[in-house]
Amino acid sequence: MIPFDNTYAQLPTALFERVSPTPVKAPSIVALNSELAQTLGLNATWLASDQGLAMLSGNQVVDGSEPLAMAYAGHQFGQWVPQLGDGRAVLLGEIVSDNQRYDLQLKGAGRTPFSRGGDGRNWIGPVLREYLVSEAMASLGVPTTRALAAVSTGEHVLREQGPMPGAIVARVARSHIRVGTFQYFAARENNEALQALIHYVIERHYPDLSGAENPASVLLEAVIDAQASLVAHWQSLGFIHGVMNTDNCSVSGDTIDYGPCAFMDTYSAAKLFSSIDIGARYAYQNQPRTAQWNLVNLAQCLLPFIDENQERAVEIAQGAINRFDEIFVTHYLRRMRMKLGLSDEQTNDLELAAQLLQLMETHQLDFTISFTQLTTDEATTPFSLGGPLHDWFCSWQERLGGSPESLIAARNLMREANPVVIPRNHLIEDLIDSAVRDGDYAPFNDMLAAVTSPFKHHHLGTLYSRAPRPEQLVTQTFCGT
Repeated sequence: MIPFDNTYAQLPTALFERVSPTPVKAPSIVALNSELAQTLGLNATWLASDQGLAMLSGNQVVDGSEPLAMAYAGHQFGQWVPQLGDGRAVLLGEIVSDNQRYDLQLKGAGRTPFSRGGDGRNWIGPVLREYLVSEAMASLGVPTTRALAAVSTGEHVLREQGPMPGAIVARVARSHIRVGTFQYFAARENNEALQALIHYVIERHYPDLSGAENPASVLLEAVIDAQASLVAHWQSLGFIHGVMNTDNCSVSGDTIDYGPCAFMDTYSAAKLFSSIDIGARYAYQNQPRTAQWNLVNLAQCLLPFIDENQERAVEIAQGAINRFDEIFVTHYLRRMRMKLGLSDEQTNDLELAAQLLQLMETHQLDFTISFTQLTTDEATTPFSLGGPLHDWFCSWQERLGGSPESLIAARNLMREANPVVIPRNHLIEDLIDSAVRDGDYAPFNDMLAAVTSPFKHHHLGTLYSRAPRPEQLVTQTFCGT
């Protein structure tokens, strides 16, 4: 059984709608994350049983579960939408493990009061993508939701490409509270709900701030730091979220809502994959600025609680927002120094990293492979004598200290920060095709094993460490709704 201990369901009822998952015809488990189950203190054998499958598919509400759909609003591609909410997700309840509270949510579990005309369902492609990419992110050390299980429903859902096999992903998160959650109640001037939300988020995610003289102000500062750290981590890995709407911006600083997400292959600051991002609002180079824009919207929601004097509240909030750039650069430099094997700090480190990225873009080099090549002794790489990056390589060696010992120490550090394997877009598309066309999940399982051990150099030279050939390139990704 699941030892649910639900607190969100005890908050003011305006924050959610109680709703049960819609049962499905013939559920079966596609993937079960036994490692995550163990971390949560759950019995993987029970999860794989008929009772466990009934819960994971939404066919049975088990004892202790208080299923609900969360209310939130948001700016979607900059356009204000006053009511969004969980349109195809049902929060079953919360689990406590090692003093950390986790949501267990079914995504694709049927209609809710927030479905806005949608069917509330998911198909197998987005489920496999989210499972694979979120578990890869967790293995890369990025704060993220996790995938506990992927379940086939035995039904089909209708999408633009026709009837597709239905599926549900059971995902785990430190919570699903978003900037859009605050926006929903600020737009309705529901100060009671906002006050409850402020204190709830502090107690759940930032307990060290409990008892602060100005809870709203310190919460804003904490979320700014968490988001700056998160996006800096994304940038260091070449990850592009694709839909950084305020309703997809977690106040805990976790990556949530994997839709048209992708890791870039060839480096380009303007890289974009999402088919629905017509204006390139969420391109790679725009992610830090978008995060700050999202945080401005959070700040606006908190103004009445920061100070009774509106001018003073704006001054305090603006000061916090203005520090985003400095905080982001600090986190970004920490990541890039690790990627470059720099164990100390010098003033030109940001310029050194920027020069490398510019050269990678000019010469159309693969982001992940380029950093991996810095950690190896390959005879011929772009960094080799006569290569386009050799001059930069010499500057980098000089920055390290110029001795063979310094290079060895740097590479040891770099191997912990530079993955050999990322979830390559073309391989994800191939494994989805195998699942849909043939019901074959072996490619999914094989890739999952690779992306969850991303720093292992035994992957070098394998399918999972190679860049796509030109005919394999994926230029667009889709959200799946």
